Amino acid sequence: MSVATRAARALIVVAKAPRPGHVKTRLATSLAPEAVVTLYRCMIEDTLELARSLRDTRVAVVCPGADVGELRSWLGTSVEIVAQHGHGLAAALDSTFRFFLGEGVDRVVIFNGDSPHLPSAELERAFTLLDGCDLVVGPTTDGGYYLVGASVEHPDLFEASRLGTQTALEALLARAGELGLRIGMTAPWYDVDDPDDLARLAIDLQRAPARARRTEALLARWRLV
Repeated sequence: MSVATRAARALIVVAKAPRPGHVKTRLATSLAPEAVVTLYRCMIEDTLELARSLRDTRVAVVCPGADVGELRSWLGTSVEIVAQHGHGLAAALDSTFRFFLGEGVDRVVIFNGDSPHLPSAELERAFTLLDGCDLVVGPTTDGGYYLVGASVEHPDLFEASRLGTQTALEALLARAGELGLRIGMTAPWYDVDDPDDLARLAIDLQRAPARARRTEALLARWRLV
């Protein structure tokens, strides 16, 4: 799907410029800085391939404004890149929903770049759940969430002080409850934040390499299994 194409639903990948010390910092305890960047590039490229496997879906990347140039140099013109307004993940989520909802887009799912091995059926399920829910959330096994989706904006839903913590999911669900939102959940999954997650991913991709082929090839060369 070209950048100019518009669809009734949009899948937005959250990303950053691939610079040492800027991405996947918790992996720096076991990998050299350049290795972390190489891994991050593979994961984002695999995530975008997963996103593009969905039919009739607008795919884009949202990133900090200062990172737009580097991401365009890396990813080229094949994917739409949008700068978030404000700083931090809460601002990214708020501004992404605000930007994409409307103009023919009536369902938006925002997906992290840390779960390139997620089955595509869970992304499809997220969009389907929005037919009957106000908010859809994909919980991670560490207390966060790997995706969040909505069909209308929900101001003040995201609390910056609670994002990126082990209580992020709990805080989001509590806030959604306060706002009276109907919540749908996709299957629990894990994202790759630390060395233990990476070791688990290497094992899972050895069994199913097609789920994230670039990442699998890199981890196989590193012989993490």
